[in-house]
Amino acid sequence: MVAPPPVPATSTTTPASTPAPRVDPGSFRDPANRVFHADGQVFRGLGPQGAEDWRALAGTDFFGRLLAEGKVCGTELADPETLPASVAGQWTTVLRHERIPFVSYPYEWSFAMLRDAALLHLEILRTAVPAGFTTKDGSAYNLQWRGAEPVFIDIGSFEPAQDGEPWAGYRQFCQTLLYPLLLQAHLGLDFQPWLRSRIDGIEAAALRRLFGGTRRFRAGVLKHVHLHDAIQSRYAGASTGSVREELKDAGFSRELVLATLRALDKLVRRLDWQPPPSHWSGYQETCTYSTADREAKERFVTEALAEGDRPRLVLDLGANDGTYSRLAARHADYVVAVESDPAVVDQLYRRLRSDGERRVLPLVMDLADPSPGGGWRGVERGSFAARADADAVLALAVIHHLAIGRNVPLPEIVDWLVGPLTAAGSGGRLVVEFVHPDDPMAVRLLANKPAGLFPDYRREEFERLLGQRCTVVRRLELPSGTRTLYLGTPRG
Repeated sequence: MVAPPPVPATSTTTPASTPAPRVDPGSFRDPANRVFHADGQVFRGLGPQGAEDWRALAGTDFFGRLLAEGKVCGTELADPETLPASVAGQWTTVLRHERIPFVSYPYEWSFAMLRDAALLHLEILRTAVPAGFTTKDGSAYNLQWRGAEPVFIDIGSFEPAQDGEPWAGYRQFCQTLLYPLLLQAHLGLDFQPWLRSRIDGIEAAALRRLFGGTRRFRAGVLKHVHLHDAIQSRYAGASTGSVREELKDAGFSRELVLATLRALDKLVRRLDWQPPPSHWSGYQETCTYSTADREAKERFVTEALAEGDRPRLVLDLGANDGTYSRLAARHADYVVAVESDPAVVDQLYRRLRSDGERRVLPLVMDLADPSPGGGWRGVERGSFAARADADAVLALAVIHHLAIGRNVPLPEIVDWLVGPLTAAGSGGRLVVEFVHPDDPMAVRLLANKPAGLFPDYRREEFERLLGQRCTVVRRLELPSGTRTLYLGTPRG
C-alpha cells in the first residue's frame, strides 16, 4: 500500500555533484507530467492536476496490490531534498520510478509478447475501473519488460474516471495492440514493420482494406475494425466534448466500460499465431556444429563472461534460440537477445515466460537494419544504437551473415560490434566468432554470390581489423577447424 504523499511546493538546493537532469524525449505528450533521468535514476514530475491524481491513486487499495504484484513499475514519492533545484521547483510533486533494465518498443516484440502486454494493460484497467479510476490512453508504449515479464510504466496515465464516459484509450489500444495482433493472427503478416513505420499504430481505415469480404467476419474484425472505422468517420467533425455528452445521454455507464474490457480480454486471449517452420527455428538440429564444437564454444563464452567484473548488460546479437543468452544470464545482470526471425523470438519468449525468466529480454530485429530513432524529431523513440550501452557483446555465428549475406564491409561490422562497448571503458568485452570461408555455412552463402565478390573475407583480415579496435585477450579455434572465437577488450 502506498500512503498518500504530501505535495512539496519548494525544494532545497541540491549538492553540486548531482548532474543536471535529462528529460526523456518520449514523455512530452501529456502536459500534466514529464519523465526525466538524473544520477542513474528515473523521475516523473507532476503538475498540479497530476499531483492531485497521484494523491488519489496512491490512497487506493488496487494500486497498492498492483505494485506489490509487480504489474506496475515500482513508484515512490521522491525526497525533494535530493532533487536538483530546477526539477523540484518546476513540478508540484516528483515521483521516483523503478529503472527498467533495457527500454524496448512494440515493433521489437514478438506476437506472444505483444499479446501478453495487451492482456496486462486490460487487466490493470479492469482492476482500476471498479475503484473509480481509468487510464488516459491505451498505448503499447505504456508497457516495458523485466525479462519475459511485462510491466506497466505510465503511472501518470491513471486518473479518476468520469461517470458516463467511455475509456479514452480505446483507439490507441486498437491501433498499437489489437490491430497488430489481428494482422498477424488472421493474415499471418508480421506486424513489426507496420508499427515501426507509424509510431501511433495502424489506423482502422488502413486495416479495414485488408479485411474485406468474408475476412470481416473473423474474430474481432467486424466490431473493432469495420464498426470502429465507421464510427470514427461519423464523428470526424464532432468535438470530443460533444461526443462525450452524446454518450452520457445514451446511458454509457461504468458497467458498460467493464463489459467492453472483458470482451476485449476474451478476444485477445483467442488470438494466436503459430509460426510457420523456418530455417532458424530448427537451427540447433540443422547447424554444422559438432558436439565438440558446441562444448568448446560454451566453455569459451562462459569463461569470457565469468572473469572480471560482472557485466551489467550483455547484448547477444544473432541470439537464435537463446542458448547463449541463457548462459550469459548466469554471469550478468541482464541480457538482451536480438534475433531477426519473429518465429524464433516468439518461441524463445514463450520458453522464457514458462521458466519465469526475468533477466533475458528477447527482441525481434534485423541486425542489418536495426531500429532507428522515431517519432517527433526522430528522438521520441530512441534508436537501438542509442539504447545499446552494454558491458559485453556476444556476436556468435553472425558476422558471415552480415558480410556475405548482406554485403556489409568487414571494417564496418567490427566498428559496429565495438560501438556499444565504448561507454563501458576498459571493462567492456567482445566475444565474437569468425566463420572461415571454407565453413559449410559460409560456402552455402558464397554460392549465391558472384565469384570474387568478397576477397577480404578472410580470417587474417578479420584479425587485423579486430586488433585495431580491440586488445585480443584470447582466441580459440574450434575442433572443426573452420570457426574461431575471440575475446577482445576495446582499445581506449
